[in-house]
Amino acid sequence: MRERNKQIRKEATVTVILYLVYFAWWYFFAYGMGDKNPMEYKFIMGLPEWFFYSCIVGFFVICTLVYFAIKIFFKEVDFD
Repeated sequence: MRERNKQIRKEATVTVILYLVYFAWWYFFAYGMGDKNPMEYKFIMGLPEWFFYSCIVGFFVICTLVYFAIKIFFKEVDFD
């Protein structure tokens, strides 16, 4: 029982950290690059640079991080 609670706590901590990393990534690119005059925006594949990095690249970065976090930190827990 104690080992199961320890594992659940570890998985919850990793999940919260990943969420905070994703939010920081998104916030930095969306508000850091997106607060300029729209006439000064640079575009990547027809999208504003801030949107491309915050929403498109950020999605793939977080998916990769979640995949590796699951492989490394998460394990099967028996709830019986």
